[in-house]
Amino acid sequence: MLKRKYVFPNVIELNYQAGRRLGVNIYLIDGGSEYLLIDIGFEDTVDEVIELIRQMDFSLSRCKMIIATHADADHIQGLSRAKERLKTKIAAHPKSIRPLETADEIETYALISAQNLQIPLKPVKIEISLNEGDTISVGNLQMKVWHTPGHTPGQISFKMGNLLFSGDNIYRDSCVGVIDAHHGSNLPDFIQSLERILADDGEYLLPSHGPVFKKDKAIIEKAIKRLTEYQSMADFGTCAIQWPLLDEWEVDVIAGRLPKFS
Repeated sequence: MLKRKYVFPNVIELNYQAGRRLGVNIYLIDGGSEYLLIDIGFEDTVDEVIELIRQMDFSLSRCKMIIATHADADHIQGLSRAKERLKTKIAAHPKSIRPLETADEIETYALISAQNLQIPLKPVKIEISLNEGDTISVGNLQMKVWHTPGHTPGQISFKMGNLLFSGDNIYRDSCVGVIDAHHGSNLPDFIQSLERILADDGEYLLPSHGPVFKKDKAIIEKAIKRLTEYQSMADFGTCAIQWPLLDEWEVDVIAGRLPKFS
């Protein structure tokens, strides 16, 4: 039997448990009589994840559900296999259900043809819809569901005591989840989600990538400032809400003013 490596009481992160990088962060929430998983990652690591769970002396039949924090391929490719192996249910936000159940390659970020990237996906049935304000009970624990869109429309986070499982909203280096119109990124929503995290009284953030860390307002404020600027930058295409330079240029064009170089 493997010794369980709890990062916090009742919380095991399976990359830390494995002692190697499996992919996305996979959190096992141990409620005593049952447990659940937050995300599952790639299909080729599912068997290792399940073997870790078995070796930690968790009964496979006690897995209450697997939650998809959002519908990006690196988080959900293994859902179909894990569901079959664990005989459990899959939960997600309503805005993640369609891309998961149809295995939409574009919206799940599984196909980026310009970079020769394609992650094979299998459709997976979602039995549980998780909405803002819902409470998830697992054994003697309770988690509150937050809808935190921006990275994707269906991104969800979870508050449990002084912990916030923050998904792809913010990482310890102040980076955030990919901003891309193809999977529904929305900069104003993203900023609002970060402001909500900033205002919350939680002490620790457990992201979907990279290290767990103590909440630092400077980290979140730096990301908010950057994303606020992104809203007015052509770099972010249709995710931006305005491009002031183009508006200024149009005024000059309509007024018949030619460019001046001195």
